[in-house]
Amino acid sequence: MMLRIPALLTAEEVRQCRQALEAASWQDGRATAGPVAAQVKSNLQLPLDSPVGQQIGNLILDRLGRNPLFMSAALPLKVLPPRFNRYEGGGTYGNHIDNAFFNIPGTAIKVRTDISTTVFFSDPGEYEGGELVVEDTYGQQSVKLPAGDAIVYPGTSLHHVRPVTRGVRLGSFFWTQSLIKSDEQRRLLFDLDQSIQQLGSEYPGHSRIAALSGTYHNLLRMWAES
Repeated sequence: MMLRIPALLTAEEVRQCRQALEAASWQDGRATAGPVAAQVKSNLQLPLDSPVGQQIGNLILDRLGRNPLFMSAALPLKVLPPRFNRYEGGGTYGNHIDNAFFNIPGTAIKVRTDISTTVFFSDPGEYEGGELVVEDTYGQQSVKLPAGDAIVYPGTSLHHVRPVTRGVRLGSFFWTQSLIKSDEQRRLLFDLDQSIQQLGSEYPGHSRIAALSGTYHNLLRMWAES
């Protein structure tokens, strides 16, 4: 399931984050890539221990935790600290699938990459190219969102970033281990939850809403991993 999270960050939060990112020290993105990915990766990243990255990453995680759309779609169990990348001067990232697991930096805790998320810090008109292209069951989906928006998609997806031929594309990317391993089951739970929320708004207090909510939680209990 691919899902857009609009306005995860406010315009003022984006402005402040960009100011900090522009002044930060970047390194070759291949430093954090595996041997296969390094062959198709050409971008810059903040070091994993960057104070700027940690500060903005905490902001992103705080906003995600308050975002009902993300919580409903991702059903997060563990979230890796956000990372940050910069594409310019033809920078690109060829077709790849993300590693199945990443360690939380400085720990032995592993996070399974069920869900990938990209947060955009540059508006589409500021750069040419740079689309995130994800291959899913419906074919190729090309994504280029306003600054502050996020896109959520399955970590199992083959995806790439097209070359940035003008301007600079700043973004954050990270992975979530969901309570629900299966993308198909997450989609069913998300659709059910959204329907329950809509019915609750249109028919408050209706007796069947409680029954549907019970079905949702019983399915969640049946499928969840911990």
